[in-house]
Amino acid sequence: MKKIILYIAASIDGRISEPDGGIEWLSEFPITEEMNYGYKDFFASIDTIIMGGRSWREMSNMDAMGAYADKSVYVVSHHNWGEKENIKFITENIIECIAALRNELGKDIWLFGGGELISMLLAANLIDEMQISYIPIILGKGIPLFPEQPKESKWEIRGTKVYDSGILKVDYQKTM
Repeated sequence: MKKIILYIAASIDGRISEPDGGIEWLSEFPITEEMNYGYKDFFASIDTIIMGGRSWREMSNMDAMGAYADKSVYVVSHHNWGEKENIKFITENIIECIAALRNELGKDIWLFGGGELISMLLAANLIDEMQISYIPIILGKGIPLFPEQPKESKWEIRGTKVYDSGILKVDYQKTM
């Protein structure tokens, strides 16, 4: 069974984006060949990406979806914007569809975000691991990492790494 892994950046006050969904605040901490915060190895370990509609629109507006051309991308949205090459939309039976993706053969699944989708999959007990990179910025306002989480879940730390940029990456695994 594939694992669903949340790999995401969050401000130290737990925000994943600005109130309008913007992620420009991350531009001070770019992923480069020399400083990739584990992204290169993580990206090689997945073949599927699940993201919310706002995340997809933000990435599309930045013309960044091309980086994921060799992955199957599923966008959870209220609207079906039409399949495009490797991009499909999940508009109903969300939990069932994502659970079915887990049972396919292949590499793991990247839960890209956003907050509502993260909370939905946590409530359904579908997230296996989390790799959260805490960025040394306080946004004050914005979309929280875990908005309105209705269910408690327990996690253990598998590893931590502090980078010269001030980023703290914490790897969590769900406890049984």
